[in-house]
Amino acid sequence: MNFKVGDEVVVITGSDKGKKGKIIKTLKDENKVVVEGVHIVKKHEKSTTMSTGGIVEVEAPINASNVMIIDPKTKKRTRIGHTTDKNNKKIRIAKKSNEKLD
Repeated sequence: MNFKVGDEVVVITGSDKGKKGKIIKTLKDENKVVVEGVHIVKKHEKSTTMSTGGIVEVEAPINASNVMIIDPKTKKRTRIGHTTDKNNKKIRIAKKSNEKLD
């Protein structure tokens, strides 16, 4: 999986199609990502000494194939490519503009 925490992505399929957000968490073993403000589900929590119980809305994981990274230069969705820099270190680039991704 080519995504990292903090990447700005857009959802390309599903009920949240077109929504943008930052990646909060990556689940590499399951090939899923959790995106801020996308795929909100209701979770029932039991009350504890630290917090009151109730119904809480949280972001659920979505498949990594359903999101694409946003190109930092053109602000449109793009694929991720890999190349090496001067020091032979592998870096990620945006395919549309060849801009380096953080």
